[in-house]
Formats: sequence, C-alpha cells, structure tokens
Amino acid sequence: MFKSILSAAAGLMLLGGAASADSFYVEMLNRGDSGTMVFEPAFLHIQPGDTVVFVPTDPGHNVASLDGMIPEGVDHIESAIMGEPMPVTFTEEGVYGLECTPHFGMGMVALIQVGTATDNLDKAKEEVGSMRGLAKRRFTDLLGEVE
Repeated sequence: MFKSILSAAAGLMLLGGAASADSFYVEMLNRGDSGTMVFEPAFLHIQPGDTVVFVPTDPGHNVASLDGMIPEGVDHIESAIMGEPMPVTFTEEGVYGLECTPHFGMGMVALIQVGTATDNLDKAKEEVGSMRGLAKRRFTDLLGEVE
C-alpha cells in the first residue's frame, strides 16, 4: 500500500509540474555585467508555456524578434510601446533571436531556447553569418549555449 501511495503522489507531482509554467525576467540594460547595451541574462533555456518578461531599464529599449531567427509559423514579436515591460509566453519549441531595435548595431541581442527542438538552429546560424560587428559576435557566443 505504501508503494501505491508513493506512485500516486509521484503521478500528481508530474501532473502538477506539467500544468505549471515558470516566469523569467530579462533586463534590458545600458550597462551590465557583460558590457554596454545588453540583455541580462542574454541566454535562457526555457520550456514551452514559460513566460519571459523583458524589462527595459531605460525608455529607449524595446524587444523584437529577428525574422530569420524564430521557429517557422511563429508570429513576429515586438514591444508595442518603447520603454515598457513586455511579457512573452513562448509556446513553440526552437530558438528565438531577439534584439533591441535601436541598439542592435551596438550588439544588444538575446537568444531564447524553448524546449529541446532545434529545428531552426541552422537557419539562425545562417542569419548570424550575414551579420556584422558586435551583434554577430554576441549571437555567435549565444548560439554556443544551445543544447
């Protein structure tokens, strides 16, 4: 009987974990631990259904997806209002390349891996290959984080 109670408890915990989603916060900073014009953290590995809240610490920041760096069929992501927090719930697995539009040239980029599927990873690497400067260097490092 003790064994069946443990099995039932384990099953309930698994169901509870499947139904719950986590929230993460990413700050958009003029200056952070890794330099100027950065997302911190710049890389997250999350699960489908998790929400990331992008928090600008300056009114001049936003978050937007890069068209060649999101899973196929996913709509473009972009802050509606510059300088306002932007919650994004990620439901589709894959890698998501993100930028602060006004500061992309200064390397203000982030990468979110959702789940374990990396079907769009090669396309994202191709996209980074066509970039220049600090954005290219930072994305190259971030793509090395993908599992």
